[in-house]
This record gives sequence, C-alpha cells and structure tokens, in this order.
Amino acid sequence: MDMTQFLLEKPHDLLPLSTFAERYGAAKSSISEDLAIIKEVFEGEGMGELQTHAGAAGGVKFIPRMPMEMALSFIQGLCSELEHSDRILPGGYLYMSDLLGQPSLMEQAGKIIATAFHDVPIDTVMTVETKGIPLAYATAAQLGLPVVLVRRDHKVTEGSAVSINYVSGSHKSIHTMSLSRRALKEKSRVLIVDDFMKAGGTVGGMVDLLGEFNAEVAGVGVLVESDAVESEERLLHDYVSLIRLGEVDSKERRISAYPGNFFSV
Repeated sequence: MDMTQFLLEKPHDLLPLSTFAERYGAAKSSISEDLAIIKEVFEGEGMGELQTHAGAAGGVKFIPRMPMEMALSFIQGLCSELEHSDRILPGGYLYMSDLLGQPSLMEQAGKIIATAFHDVPIDTVMTVETKGIPLAYATAAQLGLPVVLVRRDHKVTEGSAVSINYVSGSHKSIHTMSLSRRALKEKSRVLIVDDFMKAGGTVGGMVDLLGEFNAEVAGVGVLVESDAVESEERLLHDYVSLIRLGEVDSKERRISAYPGNFFSV
C-alpha cells in the first residue's frame, strides 16, 4: 500500500528500484514482483501506466492516464451538469464556478488533460488568474509539474515583470496581463490550461507573453470551448477541449453541451 501511494505521489518521476529497496529494506527482486502486481492494478483500474526502464539509469515511472471510455463517461456527466437551465446568467453567460470549485471534478478533468499531453515534453503548466487555477493545478499534479500564474494586474510582490496588452477575441477590447521574470525560465516548454475559451484572445495573450520569455507552447488544454464564435473568428486553432458549449438560449432557458475535440481524434 505504501509503495502504491509513493508512486501516485510522484507521477512522471523516474524512480530507481534502489529507492524502494532502501525504503523497505527488501531485495530488488522482491520489489520487482510487487511492482508487477501494482502495474496490473493501475492498468486494470484505469489509473494509468507503470513504465519500466531497464539499465543502470533505469527504474519505474508512473504515468497517470484515463481510458477514453472512462473520460467520455465523466465528461458526459459534466455536460449534463452544465445543461441545467439555472446556470444561465444575465447576458447569456454560464455559471461554472461551483464546478470549478469541486476538487474531485477538477482532479478528473485535470487527469484527462494530462492524458492528452502525457507524451509531450513539458516543463511547466501556465494559466491566467483566477478561475482556471483549480484546473491548472489539477493538471500539473497529474504531470508532476509546477504551475505558473499569469496576472491581470502586476503585483509588487512578484518583483519585476513582463507585461503585454492583448485583444479579447470576443469583445475586441484591450486587456493587460503580466508575468514575473522569476516565474519562468527561458526556453521552457509550457502547457497552457484554461477553464473557458470563446475566441481564444486570453490564450493568445499567454502565447504572446511566452514569446517574451523565449518559451515554447507545448500545448493548450481548455475545459470548455464555446461554439458561439465562427471558425474564422477564432484566434486559436491548435488546442484540446474537453467540452463544447453549444447553444445558450436565455429566452428559452436552454443550454446544450457536448464532449470536446479531445474525443473526436
């Protein structure tokens, strides 16, 4: 049980067998037998994959992954939650804060995004304050990575920062975002995560901000994308979404939500 928990707490870390041999005072052959059992449990329960790497620098690595059928079932349930008519706010907006505030839901959503990028080299996860923070941390936990927060207003406690202006894709208004110079190393590979994307202006702003750090976009994952924007008006086209938000009819109190493009590849 302790070995299982140890692996779960260190996703994507390559752990030498000697780590376990010393930890439990057991021979490596015994450790290998125990790991074989854990591997069966992880894969049988849809928790992820336990990879074995041979050689002097080898060991084992736990890669959290969610099977497609399990991910689809979870997202379909989340779509049903989003389709409740009482979520419609004035102006045709959708209330999602209660879902974003449930750790168990964000853990599962984060695991799906981590699954989508499990084989992509990534150094850090980035999001913009504030609603995307729970999802970003859940994703980073599954990938064993740190999180970088982009601020909408520079904080003195962040030290010197890089600030840029970006244009909102949906309202064409100008906004500002900033990132501390200490927050991100140059040439880092970054996974951008956000809770909601309409035209992609905010994510596009983060992409531009990464350019100021000579960093590379390793991928973009969003929980919900809106279909309210025509394809030619969308500022971003290369991304993974878990949910597509279709019609939000304030007059008829009707909402439609579907699994996102992650499930169509």
